[in-house]
Amino acid sequence: MALKSDFQKAAKDVQKLSKRPSDKELLNLYGLYKQATVGDVAGPKPGLLDFKAKAKYQAWSALKGTSEEEAMKNYVASVKKLQAQLG
Repeated sequence: MALKSDFQKAAKDVQKLSKRPSDKELLNLYGLYKQATVGDVAGPKPGLLDFKAKAKYQAWSALKGTSEEEAMKNYVASVKKLQAQLG
């Protein structure tokens, strides 16, 4: 399947960006990646004082109901956009 190979390539390419994406962009990528690889968010919500884990959980939870294929497509598109912006 071409989409899966594009997704795997994008997951590797995102680590090679010359500049660090913004926190918002990173959370978007995290949510899309988790939705594509695991599915809908599962497990208990992180505690109130665990800000990083809470932000990740919310980014993933916002994509609830998104199909694996759609999440992969959006992830690949987001990585391509970041490559164009950040190199």
